[in-house]
Amino acid sequence: MRLVYWLLLFSIAAVQPVRAAGVAIVLAIDVSESVSAERYELQQEGIARAFQSAQLLNAIAGVPGGIEAMVLEWSDPEKISITVGWTQIASRGAATAFANQVRATRRSSRGLTAIGSAMLAAAAAFDHLPDPAGHRVIDVSGDGMANFGVAPQTARDQLVAQGITINGLAILTEEPWLDDYYRQNVIGGPASFVLVARNFDSFAEAIQRKLVQEVAIGAPIARVARR
Repeated sequence: MRLVYWLLLFSIAAVQPVRAAGVAIVLAIDVSESVSAERYELQQEGIARAFQSAQLLNAIAGVPGGIEAMVLEWSDPEKISITVGWTQIASRGAATAFANQVRATRRSSRGLTAIGSAMLAAAAAFDHLPDPAGHRVIDVSGDGMANFGVAPQTARDQLVAQGITINGLAILTEEPWLDDYYRQNVIGGPASFVLVARNFDSFAEAIQRKLVQEVAIGAPIARVARR
């Protein structure tokens, strides 16, 4: 009887639906021509390390259902590519698996800097979430101003009207004023912000701080949305 009981309990647990993630984040990563092969590797390793950090894992633990995350690489409008698809992360194991996928990614393109087009593509990805999330965030990182595609201001205004938050990580290697440009033209929505990486060597620390902040801000928003 004890064996039958445990088998029944296991079968019930197996069919329980997975709880939808509270926060969904698109990591929109610059792979334009100014990003060398070495800089690309620093970005990928920085993202992977962030998802294995105790700080981010603790922040995710405070979100109902954890988070959904994906990686989108962008340069020219026609060269935007999803390199790691939506992944629900609510445990250390899931975070490690996501980090491994990021490390295994091969660069998708090189081209111009189409920030606005990347933002629109990132927003379209939310339509393919397994379940709606309470808080949607586009996490734009890059080292230059837009020089092609849809104007970032146009994309930002359209997405903010849809309830999407856009945050920025400005890498100041090429343009020391890029953080001001991001504040004026890229970010928007509830609790939006810009963080700075002085160069690609400091990208890992900056992206970790940014993700922790995004998840911590998104947790209470997600709880309210569930009610």
